[in-house]
Amino acid sequence: MNSLAAQVRYWWRELSGEAVYDRYVAHTRACSPDAEILSRRAFERQRMDAREADPREGFRCC
Repeated sequence: MNSLAAQVRYWWRELSGEAVYDRYVAHTRACSPDAEILSRRAFERQRMDAREADPREGFRCC
């Protein structure tokens, strides 16, 4: 059984979005081993740009 600290860490990473990059890397390596993996910074920039371009994600005025 996982310790309480491990469970808290898991949920913290899921809720904060930190685990998204890890899933991206695992998926890219599994599906396309030859593909270039973005750095965390480039991945987050791309993710933010996509979020801001999609009007369903909410409007950002500033």
